[in-house]
Amino acid sequence: MIIISQIILQLIFINFLFQNFDKFNYSEKIPNVDLSIDMIFIRGGEYTMGNKKSNLNTQISSFWMSKYEITWDIYQLFVDESFENTDLIIKTKNDIITIDGFSGPTVPYTDMSFGMGKEGFPAVNMTHFAASRFCQWLSSVTGNLYRLPTEAEWEYACKAGSNNEYSYGNNIDSLSFYAWHKENSNQKYHKVGLKKSNKWGLNDMLGNVSEWVADSYDDNIFKSKKLRKDPFIFNESKYPKVYRGGSWNDDPTYLLTHKRFYSDNSLQKRDPQIPKSQWWNTDAPDIGFRIVRVNKKDSESLGNMFWNN
Repeated sequence: MIIISQIILQLIFINFLFQNFDKFNYSEKIPNVDLSIDMIFIRGGEYTMGNKKSNLNTQISSFWMSKYEITWDIYQLFVDESFENTDLIIKTKNDIITIDGFSGPTVPYTDMSFGMGKEGFPAVNMTHFAASRFCQWLSSVTGNLYRLPTEAEWEYACKAGSNNEYSYGNNIDSLSFYAWHKENSNQKYHKVGLKKSNKWGLNDMLGNVSEWVADSYDDNIFKSKKLRKDPFIFNESKYPKVYRGGSWNDDPTYLLTHKRFYSDNSLQKRDPQIPKSQWWNTDAPDIGFRIVRVNKKDSESLGNMFWNN
């Protein structure tokens, strides 16, 4: 009788693992190189996006988010890839997606790390377009669908189940334990993961480098008082795009969970090219990105709304 009970319990546990396998953290191995991206499972839920004055009741579906900002050693694989206006094939468990005439980034005219470090350091100075195309490329080599997080997903993950001003609480005196900012960074970014993580295991959500999110900027996002499910602002215009989190170059008072930043053409002020590069920002040494993976089967929508935004 005891043996039968043990077998039943084992079967129940195996069934639980099978049904919840995709809900665990995992590490995405990059093929053919000794590099991987640690992904944290973020269980969906409802939260208040924004602050006390301007906010939006939001429902978020579950997703995975990279534990760290994407580093140069991983981003460089994408930069070094040879794309000659080829068709990019993305094979997943459910779909085969073909992206016609995919082109990769141009070689930058200078070292875009500006000497601040590459191995283990966050990649910076890429455009919003380039960060989105990196997600396309990563999807093609791994078979999982990756993209930039939406603004709502990013803030949900940063707040980690709270409604705090900072990713850990409301006391600014503790900020330096969790974030690199203007007062402790020595005027440069640092290797990812050196500061404490938030409650959900995500590092550098505030500080080090600001992070591109998928959305275009919209002043009116908080005017709706109804519950919004997975909100996302889609606009094909180059500017303004949203980035979040604040950076090594920002005053500590800017490193807030709800603080919104948006891009304009000043990010390419020193770009000598005419027209300006669609791949590189010469004046954004404090903007990088992290990625998310979602379990959505609507691949066509994903491509149109996120990779090409």
